[in-house]
Amino acid sequence: MYPAIEPYEHGMLDVGDGNLVYWEVCGNPEGKPAVVVHGGPGSGCSVGARRAFDPERFRIVLFDQRNCGRSRPHASDPATDLTHNTTQHLIADMERLREHLGIDRWLLYGGSWGSTLILAYAETHPERVSEIVIPSVTMTRRSEIEWLYRGVGRFFPEAQERFLQGVPEADRDGDVFKVLAAYSRLLTAPDPQVRERACQDWLAWEDAVISQEVNGKPGAYSDRPAAAQMAMVRICSHYFSNGAWLEEGVLLRNAGRLAGIPGVLVHGRLDLGGPLLTPWELTKVWKDARLHVVADSGHTGSETFRKLLFEAIEGFAPAKEG
Repeated sequence: MYPAIEPYEHGMLDVGDGNLVYWEVCGNPEGKPAVVVHGGPGSGCSVGARRAFDPERFRIVLFDQRNCGRSRPHASDPATDLTHNTTQHLIADMERLREHLGIDRWLLYGGSWGSTLILAYAETHPERVSEIVIPSVTMTRRSEIEWLYRGVGRFFPEAQERFLQGVPEADRDGDVFKVLAAYSRLLTAPDPQVRERACQDWLAWEDAVISQEVNGKPGAYSDRPAAAQMAMVRICSHYFSNGAWLEEGVLLRNAGRLAGIPGVLVHGRLDLGGPLLTPWELTKVWKDARLHVVADSGHTGSETFRKLLFEAIEGFAPAKEG
């Protein structure tokens, strides 16, 4: 990680539908453009993400996706309508931001949900992408969502029981998307106690899934400010109950559109929430991508994991002048 830096430029981009997206730019104004695409969905972009790139050689763009982080309106307010917050809206927001900043092509960096958005954007606008670096790869297929919120429960049966008990009994049977949709409804209930209980039940499940990772930390999801918690859980349940508005397997089927774009994927073999099968299948189609499998890492990474990410970014950095 490079030393902490502050943005030299920032603003709120009007993306329509009453939404303002926060963005900032750090590093060298003349450097190679790189954009950080955060996870969640709805986690917001951390200031630490600024430090992944050499500020002397990169023009580092960060933004908070709709309704989270510093973007407005904020999903922590139950009155905030998420109707105009879909994967397709976020792809359009990224393209509008690129145009606003006068960038021709940029490197895409981000993991977990961020990797899904990166792949969706790159397959829509491949001519605007120079390289891609992804830690913890997902494509948010319905099969992956079902695994994350039901299948992996075979390792955490007590945590899954609590997660299911968080919704009305009528919503516990059937497919997992019924459970996720029930959570989405509870998070906009008139009673604030109902909303808070649903939020905490959801976060407890997310914490459980990574609880056995050697490099994880207790309460990784629930140890956040209350507003950030609520926004992330609302947006997660909104996206995942709707399959992220992506046809099943579409990102894998269209991965041929990434031809010619160099990519580096770094994935932990011990990632219970996001099994290695996903990046493995992707690199079978995307021939310009290299996959690094990290034996000692889960979703939260490791020293080896971070070293490989650093080397990937450095490998795409322009040469230093002089």
